Amino acid sequence: MNKSTLALAVAVGVLAQQAGAAGFIEDSKASVSSRTMYFNNDNREGGADQKESAEGLKFDYLSGFTQGSVGFGIDAQALVGIHLDGGKGHHPDANTFFPSDTDGSAVDEWSRAAANVKARFSKTEAHLGGALQPSLPILVANDSRLLPQTFDGGTITSKEIDNVTFNAGQLEHSAGRASSNSTGLAVNGGTQDSNQFRYAGADWKVTKDLTLQYYHSNLKDYYKQDFLGLVHVFTIDAKQSFKTDIRYFDSGSDGKNGDPGYRFNNNGGYAKNLGEVDNKTWSAMFTYTLGGNAFLLGHQRVSDDGGFVFLNQGSVVDGRGRPEGNGGASFYSFTDAMVNSFIRAGENTTFGQYSYDFAALGVPGLKTAIAYLHGDNIKATNGRGPDSSEWERDMRIDYTIQQGALKGLGVTLRNAVYRGSEVTNSPDIDQTRLIFNYTYSFL
Repeated sequence: MNKSTLALAVAVGVLAQQAGAAGFIEDSKASVSSRTMYFNNDNREGGADQKESAEGLKFDYLSGFTQGSVGFGIDAQALVGIHLDGGKGHHPDANTFFPSDTDGSAVDEWSRAAANVKARFSKTEAHLGGALQPSLPILVANDSRLLPQTFDGGTITSKEIDNVTFNAGQLEHSAGRASSNSTGLAVNGGTQDSNQFRYAGADWKVTKDLTLQYYHSNLKDYYKQDFLGLVHVFTIDAKQSFKTDIRYFDSGSDGKNGDPGYRFNNNGGYAKNLGEVDNKTWSAMFTYTLGGNAFLLGHQRVSDDGGFVFLNQGSVVDGRGRPEGNGGASFYSFTDAMVNSFIRAGENTTFGQYSYDFAALGVPGLKTAIAYLHGDNIKATNGRGPDSSEWERDMRIDYTIQQGALKGLGVTLRNAVYRGSEVTNSPDIDQTRLIFNYTYSFL
């Protein structure tokens, strides 16, 4: 039993004695969420296509806090995935959408459950357990497929100082979006796990329009990373605004990084030092909003010495050298698109997006967007070949029913077209996702 599990068991025992306290029950929330997804990944170069549909169910219970100077509570989550269609030959054995059976086809269903205990003192909250879903510049829990990725560890959020939010934590394991078990942590290409990802940072709201951010993180034996961010919103009038969002990452090697088992594959691109983390990435995005219209334009540059790095457990293997199936990850970048990431060494990406909210025309709940990204100057893996380029076009339309018996039912249709040059070693892909989301709240 690891330390987090032991601490969770002890805390649950204490809470069981206080569950009747005012606030714990009265402020509780419970809900069931349903996500039905059709996923079609069309490999235009003759490789295996993926055509699958599945149903995901997520139960969440969030208690209130017990009374007293220090309040305690518990959050619990249960996840179930049910495969609907897409047999062998249409299910790649990659465990990124649905887990695979021994013959390579998708399993019929899978599930997992976890819980967090929590404590609150003044304006500070601590959470400990296996159902953590952080959303921070240095770590973003992935929720782009059927069920969400979760982490095991402890986090602290404090707002004791006005206009400043402090975040700190240590994470030890993660459970993938298509996995019933958890693994240690790693980067893309790392087969050995690390059980220590530590971070600390703050968001400072300097004025009502300006926010500054700084975070430091360390994945033991893989990398250290510093992040600086600036977000400013200039309100022109009631219907117009101009938003500036600037981000900078500085990442370097740590511990065993570069040794066998602890190598970073640099996103399939060039690395000055094979297997090591060595990267600086900056990006800037500007958004002009006019009524229901939003025009976005931005640029991102990845340094020449190696690719951008983030937590990704897809390469972690078990004791027999087989992949654990903990694939799928997100990161805090404007270029984290539907198909591609645009984060290889040397890559310069210009991107734009136009979106429209039809509430401006009296149709609330209907939104649409189209985005285009183009990356070039991608360094050849040997550092001497010709630079290459790639591009992606993403489109989506979302509608949430606003009233009636189906109020809250959301429908999303997404489509992406990705094309890369021969040098990128990335297959051309057309991808379509049709998603139905619904959440029913009990409390």
